[in-house]
Amino acid sequence: MPGAGPLEGIRVVELGFWVAGPSTAAILCDWGADVIKIEPPNGDPFRGLFASATGWAIPINPPFELDNRGKRSVALNLDTSEGREIARALIDGADVFVTNIRPKVLDASGLSYDQLRESNPGLVYCQITGYGPEGPNRDRAAYDIGAFWSRGGVAAALTPKGAPLPQQRGGMGDHVAGSNAVGAICAALVARSRTGEGQRVAVSLLRSGVYVMGWDVSLALRLKLPIEPYDRYHAVNPIIDCYQAGDGRWFWLLLLQGDRHWPDLCRAIEREDLQRDPRFADIALRGQNAPALVEELDRVFATKSLEEWGKVFDREDVWWAPVKSINEVVDDPVAHEAGAFVEVPGPDGPTLMVATPADFYGTPGGPQGLPPELGQHTEEVLLELGYDWDRIVALKEGGAIP
Repeated sequence: MPGAGPLEGIRVVELGFWVAGPSTAAILCDWGADVIKIEPPNGDPFRGLFASATGWAIPINPPFELDNRGKRSVALNLDTSEGREIARALIDGADVFVTNIRPKVLDASGLSYDQLRESNPGLVYCQITGYGPEGPNRDRAAYDIGAFWSRGGVAAALTPKGAPLPQQRGGMGDHVAGSNAVGAICAALVARSRTGEGQRVAVSLLRSGVYVMGWDVSLALRLKLPIEPYDRYHAVNPIIDCYQAGDGRWFWLLLLQGDRHWPDLCRAIEREDLQRDPRFADIALRGQNAPALVEELDRVFATKSLEEWGKVFDREDVWWAPVKSINEVVDDPVAHEAGAFVEVPGPDGPTLMVATPADFYGTPGGPQGLPPELGQHTEEVLLELGYDWDRIVALKEGGAIP
């Protein structure tokens, strides 16, 4: 079993759907927090999305598992006064509240920060939205493909002129925003340890996208430069670029310091003549003549397999990395050595899953278990709150809990 983790003793209540909010709480859970996931009686809609979207009749939902493992699920009908009362009681006893529900819904349910801090002034209230919790777009529907990928500039920056827009993979922007939210929550907990006071922290998908594109955005802000995407034939530095070996496999050269690494590359590929070519004399000229250099290198790299080139590059200290498919990553020993995967305990033995992106060597943690069934812990948590079985039965009869 994993250790307790650095957040042992921290209680988190999550009211979130889909990915951004749940992924935030999932990382906190892996790091040792006790996470209670509040769900409506019909569940987080992400529970059923995988099967309905793919048409696959399989009993598991791997994306949902990643963002919900180790939590306790409490099913509440927040349209009832009793359901809202239970939610308030849970949050009153929490250190952290994580939500990506739209602000207008939180306000109507009595779950805004101003409403909750009255009874729990130490609460760290983490609000994840598409476009920020203030202003006219606070309730605009987003998803990460809207606020992060589209409006945040990410998709356009990755699309060469005239090419169709690439598709975002599921959860890309959500997981970035979730990781950002975890950092904000932990910083707020540090501040609370000094002051005793909680606070609201906010993360938006749009700001996360703009920050991911921060180099380009900074150039536009500071120098007013037009930011144009480019293809591999027009890289500013064509020796930090992708190339294809003779066996059809792709790789990236990582020679960021172009003038430093250029002689090493020419020696490795046995083309010292390129060093004497005036078109490629320095990094600026190589950028200006990038199409010609890429064509030269394409011809060279087509003469050997990726395995052969990898041995040459390693011997000659040429920095590089192979381009891996997702299925190749799963089997990549380097990814396993880096701790990218973790065994999650379950009733039928451990299940190999994706690890959250940090390790703690003094207070090691890890996933505590697979995701809960909908409402699996409702009665358990109510008993912890002091409800007896008669009240629990009455809540069921009144529709506050399923």
